[in-house]
Amino acid sequence: MWTVVYIAPNMAIAEMLKEILSKEGVLVMLRSLGVPHLGASGSVEVLVPEGEVEEAHDILFSVLGR
Repeated sequence: MWTVVYIAPNMAIAEMLKEILSKEGVLVMLRSLGVPHLGASGSVEVLVPEGEVEEAHDILFSVLGR
């Protein structure tokens, strides 16, 4: 099961986080939220497999400080 670990404000940030997580060996999927006409400027969920949530949170915390 895929779990949301972060909601990025736009596709550019989501893609950056996906690249960082992927380089660490974490599987990542992105899913756009909200209104389709916003395109790349809409919020995007960053999802990882349930078993990789803790590792993803640790990586995101080291990158984002959250």
